[in-house]
Amino acid sequence: MNQKDCIVLGIDPGLDRTGWAILRKDARAGLHLVACGLIHTQAGQDLPVRLNYIFQEFQKLLNTYRPDQVAMEQNFFLKRAITMANTIMTRGVIILACEQAGKTITFYPPKRVKMQLCGSGAADKKQVQRMVQLTLNLDKAPSPDDVADAVAIAICHLKTAPLNSMINVKAAFLAKLKAAQEAQIKKRN
Repeated sequence: MNQKDCIVLGIDPGLDRTGWAILRKDARAGLHLVACGLIHTQAGQDLPVRLNYIFQEFQKLLNTYRPDQVAMEQNFFLKRAITMANTIMTRGVIILACEQAGKTITFYPPKRVKMQLCGSGAADKKQVQRMVQLTLNLDKAPSPDDVADAVAIAICHLKTAPLNSMINVKAAFLAKLKAAQEAQIKKRN
C-alpha cells in the first residue's frame, strides 16, 4: 500500500442492522469502495447474543481489512427508549472492538454527513444513496440504507479528516505556546 493510501471503516450502527463500508483513498485522492455489507441480528435472540455477534463481526472486519481509521455515525434519538438503549449498547460493543484493535473512532452527526455529500443537512436517504453512487462512480447505489449510510460516513471522514487533523495540530501548538508564555510570565513575577 502506498504511504498516501488510507483505508477507512465507516459504520452506521444499529442492533437489528449495522451497515459497514471499507473505503480506500489513494495517493491521488481517489476514493474506492473496497467492500461493504450489513450485519443483521435476529429480533428473537437474546440481547447479549446479538451484541456478541456484532462484536465478533467487527473483530473480523478489523482483522480482515485493517483500516487506518474508523468513522461512525453519531446518533441523535427521536425514537423509542428501547431502540435508543439497544443502539447505544450496539455502539458500545463496536467501540470495544475498535479499542481492542487499537483504532480510534471519529464520530459524525448525520446532518454533517449529508451536508458534506449532498450540500444539505436535510437530504433524504435517496439523495445520500445517489451521491454515494456518483462520488464513487458505482454502477448502482449501495443498499440497503444502512450500508449506503456507512459508505457516506466513510466518504465524509476521508474528505474532512485531513483538515480536522491540521486544525487539531494547530490547536495543540497554540495551547503549548500559551502554556510556555504563561510559564515565562510566572518566572518574571
